[in-house]
Amino acid sequence: MTTRGLAALAERALKWSAATTVARFALQLGAQVALARILGPDHYGVYGIGIAVLTFVAFLSGSSFSWNLMLLPAVDDDDIRFSFTWQIVVGSGCALAMYAAGPAVAVFFGDPRVEGMVQLLSLASLLTAASAPATCLLQRDLNFRALGLIQLAGYAVGYLAVGVTMALRGWGPYALGTAAVVQAATVLLVSYAARPHPLRPLFSHRGGAAALATGRTVFVTNVVNWFLGNIDRVLIGRVLNAQAVGLYNVAYNLASIPSTLLLGALQPTFLATGARLQDDRHQLAQGWRLALACVLVLATPAAVVSALLAADLVHLLYGPAWADSAWVLGLLFLCLPAWACWGISTPVLWNTGRKHLEYMLQLPLLALALPAWWIAAPSGIRAVAIVSALVLAARAVVIVVAALRALRLRWQQAVAAPLLRGAALATACALAVLAGQHAAAGSTLPGLALAAGGAGALAVLALLAIWPQLLGAEVRGVAARFLPFLGARPATAFAATRPEGLR
Repeated sequence: MTTRGLAALAERALKWSAATTVARFALQLGAQVALARILGPDHYGVYGIGIAVLTFVAFLSGSSFSWNLMLLPAVDDDDIRFSFTWQIVVGSGCALAMYAAGPAVAVFFGDPRVEGMVQLLSLASLLTAASAPATCLLQRDLNFRALGLIQLAGYAVGYLAVGVTMALRGWGPYALGTAAVVQAATVLLVSYAARPHPLRPLFSHRGGAAALATGRTVFVTNVVNWFLGNIDRVLIGRVLNAQAVGLYNVAYNLASIPSTLLLGALQPTFLATGARLQDDRHQLAQGWRLALACVLVLATPAAVVSALLAADLVHLLYGPAWADSAWVLGLLFLCLPAWACWGISTPVLWNTGRKHLEYMLQLPLLALALPAWWIAAPSGIRAVAIVSALVLAARAVVIVVAALRALRLRWQQAVAAPLLRGAALATACALAVLAGQHAAAGSTLPGLALAAGGAGALAVLALLAIWPQLLGAEVRGVAARFLPFLGARPATAFAATRPEGLR
């Protein structure tokens, strides 16, 4: 495929990712709010502990042996059969281990309800592992239309149709656990229907050594990432209680929805496209630089606006029972740019032969973070959130610096310039939101402060519509693909560089 054809395919993939991302955001937010209001912090905390264990097991078995399917220049049936076989073997072993560990995990957290939750979610871990080959093949094909619709269907069936219904009928935390299992089963069935692949076992073949080596690297990287992304909730559950986990988990999940959906759209697209551009480092560098600029310019003001509106958002959506999570939510919202920068930079390391750096660079951070979290946990969820925010920022810095070195880019051009634009826009948004909130101060009308603050943010968006040059040429070019009124000449994700910017 030519570079122009690949750029067009990547652009279509990003458009479908953007469209389905918006729909998934609305769906996830609605489901989370409904379930949180019905179940309350305590039940949600039991589920949060189970999800932390599931995430660990899924990181071990998830897509470790299917990841190679996205990295190879070309794949055949033997590659797919080999990956699927080892995916099932490892996934089954991890699911059995998770089921057997249920009683010990319940003792560790001091809550007998955790045993049943962990054992129920062990089935979800096996289903997730089984769906990995089809998912990775769809990502390799840049078929993000199918991927987005599959994720929508899985979440709608699992959490809205099953989870909310069971919660209303009094199933407590097991409504959420069952929803996770149903979601995983739906994704498995629909993803295989969208991308059928050979199922006959194959335990060894000519490319097996390379695939297993990649699988081992993914395995170690996932373990490090799990500790950095989940040990805070584990320690809260151990030192505090399930209710504290529930309060923290809702804030963490809500704050991470935008970055999770954004990375779900950008990271696989960049990884799959970058795998085909491994020999064209210049094109790879320009694509990553453009993605990074978009994150810094657009996500920074969005993060600041979300943080300022966090308290009003929690009060309106979740109610007074969740008020203690508002401060944590605001702080974690500020981490959105760091989350996104880290996520879109890791594919650079994988596509430039530096995949080992992702975990090696983060191991020192983990060594520092573990005692910091342990010391902070007795002081409550705010102290834990501060450590988590610092960890997220540090992860972003080390991975972005590694990507800059891999692509031989200067930080002043790739990072500093768009970050300054993003900070300027964030300042304008903050002032507008604060003005709106001040105007609504003293009102007892529910949601008025949130609406007034949101109106302030919209005023800044109106300013951008009038004066889109504030975005910068590169980001304006990308935004014009989705919002033509911005009037910039379109830019593609992997276009060649001209003196005035990306084409």
